[in-house]
Amino acid sequence: MTSQQFALALAMCLTGLMAGIFFTWSNAVKPGIGQLSDLEYLKSFQSMNRVILNPSFKTLFIGAIVSTVIVPICYFNSSQKYIFWFVLIAFLIYWLGVFIITVLGNIPLNEILDKSNLEGMSVKELQHLRVSIERKWNNYNLIRSISSVVTFLLLMTSTFYQ
Repeated sequence: MTSQQFALALAMCLTGLMAGIFFTWSNAVKPGIGQLSDLEYLKSFQSMNRVILNPSFKTLFIGAIVSTVIVPICYFNSSQKYIFWFVLIAFLIYWLGVFIITVLGNIPLNEILDKSNLEGMSVKELQHLRVSIERKWNNYNLIRSISSVVTFLLLMTSTFYQ
């Protein structure tokens, strides 16, 4: 296995795992807690956001970001131009649809929720907080899900040209 192939395999694994995480949140976690009352929903979501920031998740998240940068660099001067274009497009989709969306969309909403003293809020304040976070966060996560799946598929497709 060449260093190019290793970088591609690593990026494929990491973006595939991240696609699974984002899909699970969109498909099961958020719809599941979406059934809860405002206080239960916000407490559950707040707790999950705090727990997910663990070394395993951080390693996967940052590893996927870094590996999608490295792969196009590895294939830049390659005689296999198809692969370069597949991995470059994959990099752009992942960075725009996952990294930028996370930094500019999901994280600010997570921080608002994290700083909220849910027990001290009125029913109306809880409802307002949930309405201001839930739909936006879900939409951003849907973008991350689609982007990471498309990235994974592009990386996987590029292996057919080796």
